[in-house]
Parts: sequence; C-alpha cells; structure tokens
Amino acid sequence: MTAQDAPPRGLVGRVLDAGRGAVSALYREVIKFGVIGALAFVVDLGLANILWHTVLEDKVTTAKLISGAVATLVAWVGNRQWTFRHRRSRPVHHEVGLFFGVNLVALGISALTLAASHYGLGYTSRLADNVSTVVGIGLGTLFRFWAYRRFVFAREPL
Repeated sequence: MTAQDAPPRGLVGRVLDAGRGAVSALYREVIKFGVIGALAFVVDLGLANILWHTVLEDKVTTAKLISGAVATLVAWVGNRQWTFRHRRSRPVHHEVGLFFGVNLVALGISALTLAASHYGLGYTSRLADNVSTVVGIGLGTLFRFWAYRRFVFAREPL
C-alpha cells in the first residue's frame, strides 16, 4: 500500500500529527538549548573560579558578573546560530537587545543568589560560592529558556 492508496486522514489524525510535530520540535530545542547551556555553564563557572583565585579574590560578585557576561556571549552565538535559528523573526539588532536584556535578568538572578549566600547567609567558602552559583545559574536557565522562546526567538518554527 502506497501513500496514494492510504485513506485520507481525519481531523483527529491531523491533530495528533501536529501534536507530535510540536513535541518533536520542542524536544530538539530543549536538547540544543541544553548543549549550548552546558558550554556556557563551563565558561561561566570556570572563569568565575579563575577570577576568584586570582585577580578578584575579594570580589566574588564582580567576578560572577564578568564570567556571566562572557558566558552570555557564548550563549548568544550558540543559540542564534544553532538552537533557535529556525525561529528568526526580527532584525538581528532587535534580537540582540532582547537576548541581552533577558540575560541581564538571568545574570541578576544568579548574582543575587551568590550575594545572598556569600554576604547574607555568611557562606563564604569556595564550595559554598560554587554551589550558590550553580543554583543561581539553574534558576536563570529556567527563566532564559522561557523568555527566549516567548520574546527573543518568538516566531513559530519554519
């Protein structure tokens, strides 16, 4: 039996096919977002630790803001060129502004988590700084994925 011999699909079949396609597209975006996020995470945490152990030993929040900014650049390139390339709907300068605005909020979430732990709760060991940074990055990542899909790369997949 060929595709031409198959009976026409009903409304339920078309709806199920559309649902499967949407779930598949979301799954692919989540996987790609995770890969880019993992790379940016390594850059963020690695650079923060380098700065904490060298030139910014006494300025943990400043080091975190610098490492977060560098990681954001990595994430911008990866997400624009790979994860959400099929969702481009605006001129690049609009996407850049939205992307960095979203990441500024996410970086603020991460920096506030670190500052609350380090300065507010008094957990000042490098282990505590790293744990609070990981928690902050995780919270910021949830916000970023939602905001990227909703605002930055908002066009429906092609």
